[in-house]
Amino acid sequence: MSCQNHERKRIYQVWPGKNKFLCGGRLVFGPDASSLLLTTCMIGGPSITFCIRIAFLIGHRRPLFHSLILIGATLLTIMDFTFLFLTSTRDPGIIPRNKETPSEVITQSLEWMSNKVGNTKLPRTKYIIVNGFTVKVKFCDTCKLYRPPRASHCSTCNNCVQRFDHHCPWVGQCIALRNYPFFVCFISCSTLLCIYVFVFSLMSMLEVHGQFYVLIADDLILGVLALYCFVSVWFVGGLTVFHLYLISTNQTTSESFRYHYDKKENPYRKGVLKNFKELLLGKISPPLVNFRDWVQEEDVEVGSIASEVVRAFGSPRHGNEQ
Repeated sequence: MSCQNHERKRIYQVWPGKNKFLCGGRLVFGPDASSLLLTTCMIGGPSITFCIRIAFLIGHRRPLFHSLILIGATLLTIMDFTFLFLTSTRDPGIIPRNKETPSEVITQSLEWMSNKVGNTKLPRTKYIIVNGFTVKVKFCDTCKLYRPPRASHCSTCNNCVQRFDHHCPWVGQCIALRNYPFFVCFISCSTLLCIYVFVFSLMSMLEVHGQFYVLIADDLILGVLALYCFVSVWFVGGLTVFHLYLISTNQTTSESFRYHYDKKENPYRKGVLKNFKELLLGKISPPLVNFRDWVQEEDVEVGSIASEVVRAFGSPRHGNEQ
């Protein structure tokens, strides 16, 4: 009877992380989701202005040419916003946390402490086998679990996340296993959109003959757009090239700065083509947490799921091949 008196809530309503949820837990954002407004303005402002200006030029000169430019710009803008939405609103791969330290970890720590007199701390790491290589995984005090290989705890979102790459303030979300392909498509489309607007702004300006200041005075809007895109493309273009390199070597941003696989063997590398196929064409794994499930507020039992996640990625005795 006492259980029936408790108010039933969904997991997203009592989730201890810092995420923000919309549409009844269907959309998962990071705590800094408000930064999406700035990103949307930085993309939408120039691209929509460009489309309006090109639409105006259709009625004045070369209507077919400018109509095709307008169609291309519209498609790129829609694709860019679509990938931004898919990147920022989905569960990036949040790992269920334990409410209490699992019994198997306590048992292991007691055995470990029996050989370490005077030391009362849990062992901070353990080793498992991945593709024939020994990989170290760490215990997370916040989530009370040994993180699976390639997972990391995001201090911004306060979650352990599968195949954690980095937390991106521009999209207000962690970039990890379940949204990384969309993030790569987003920055690639942003790069193409910058190049597209820059090139066709210059081409439209150069249709007017005369000195440079005459071109700028004739179409100040296109001149400002060309300058804006020229500056922006160095940022998003460089980011795109960097992530294409990471994909080709099967690394994450976190791993590239921490482990320096160029100096030691990378257990996840499968060759350039297989690396791209696995990440960009592979099936996206389902979420480990269904934030719309019903739970009792005082009994958020995610520990059993978390234990299964750790076992799925390997045990300290036998390991597991990824």
